[in-house]
Amino acid sequence: MSMLGNFARQLKSKEFRDYLMSTHFWGPVANWGIPVAAIADTQKDASFISGKMTLALTFYSIMFMRFAWKVQPRNMLLFACHFTNEIAQLTQGARFINYHYLEKKEDTAAPAKVDAASQVAPVAPSAKTAS
Repeated sequence: MSMLGNFARQLKSKEFRDYLMSTHFWGPVANWGIPVAAIADTQKDASFISGKMTLALTFYSIMFMRFAWKVQPRNMLLFACHFTNEIAQLTQGARFINYHYLEKKEDTAAPAKVDAASQVAPVAPSAKTAS
């Protein structure tokens, strides 16, 4: 029971309340929309993936993971958010590459069927005699 009491005491502390009212907390919380959306997009058709946006979000998350690690005190909530987004964007990037460059696309225009009745031998032009 003392572990539960310690946890409750920690939640009521001024430091924790200050943390909850800081951008160190609310910035990452607001940022979680990006990886949640990316994870949800993995269920959609790969034809909708934007390669440029996926690449931009991949670099964005790499930079902010570094920032979250270097800032003092370390912002592990922000780091976790961007780590999750990095994995989701790499997944989307792999799906994009697979769809646009690796999959063999079947030609949607199937060759027209030709029935035997429509096959008519071409008529040779008649030879005209010179008068």
